Amino acid sequence: MDEVLNATYLTLDGYVEVNKYRYVYFFIFFILYSLIICSNSTIVYIIWIHKNLHEPMYTFIAALLLNCVLYSTTVYPKLLIDFLSEKQVTTYSACLFQFFMFYTLGSSEFFLLAAMAYDRYVAICKPLQYQTIMSKTTVSIFLAVAWLVPVCHIAVLTAGSAEATLCNFNLKGIFCNNAVYTLQCVKSRLITVFGVVALIDLVILPMLFIVFTYSNIFILTYQSCKDVRKKALETCLPHLLVLFSFSCLSIYDVSIARVESDFPKTARLIMTLQIVLYHPLLNPFIYGLKMKEISKQLKRFFYHAKIISCINSEC
Repeated sequence: MDEVLNATYLTLDGYVEVNKYRYVYFFIFFILYSLIICSNSTIVYIIWIHKNLHEPMYTFIAALLLNCVLYSTTVYPKLLIDFLSEKQVTTYSACLFQFFMFYTLGSSEFFLLAAMAYDRYVAICKPLQYQTIMSKTTVSIFLAVAWLVPVCHIAVLTAGSAEATLCNFNLKGIFCNNAVYTLQCVKSRLITVFGVVALIDLVILPMLFIVFTYSNIFILTYQSCKDVRKKALETCLPHLLVLFSFSCLSIYDVSIARVESDFPKTARLIMTLQIVLYHPLLNPFIYGLKMKEISKQLKRFFYHAKIISCINSEC
């Protein structure tokens, strides 16, 4: 009971006319969240049940889409609760947990995209060594690194924020992102220095590796025949689209958290929503439509589902 009474509560001050449009907000975001869960989970299920998709490239895609489901679940359920609540509040400890999960899973995206880039590099530039290099052990190591390295980095930032003294209890946002730093009286040197280290390790280095890898791929394929260039483009384009989309949204997130109170509240809300909307919603459509094997299996899946539905309804 004492712990409940001593809990530090924060007001989420980023909502716009939530009392007037609460049910509209709830309905829209419930549909979006359901769509995100169903679309991502369907492709993960397709990859899981079909043995011909049990290859490193598709394993990384499944991991990325599963990451999207967890990433969205970090934010959307709390949003839905807040839409139906009279007051949009959270405890500081719950806020820090959301912060930890949001940035851990967000950072994992860059590592998974880097693993995908390396997989494509080996497949296109070293095809004869592909089976040896991209073994199950290698894939497992990549997946472990993709999730464990961000955990270690973000845990330090979260622990530093947990020890900070708060001078403000109104969070200018609808969920706990970098804006939690604006609540602190004085940002510690640990957070400042390690924040730069985390940015370099979790974002900049994976992006440089991805750019370097795809540059080598395109240089090699440019010197090859048309069929090789076409195949490389078909497999690499979805990864590049996802990388571009997520990179822009990540820059968005860092920037919006630094903008002060004179920034219009409605514009801040719209910009913040882009972070949790586009990426998890577009990923399954990009991979479902652009990856031939996944697209083919999806068509079969929905065709069989339609037949079963017709049989059950006696159509």
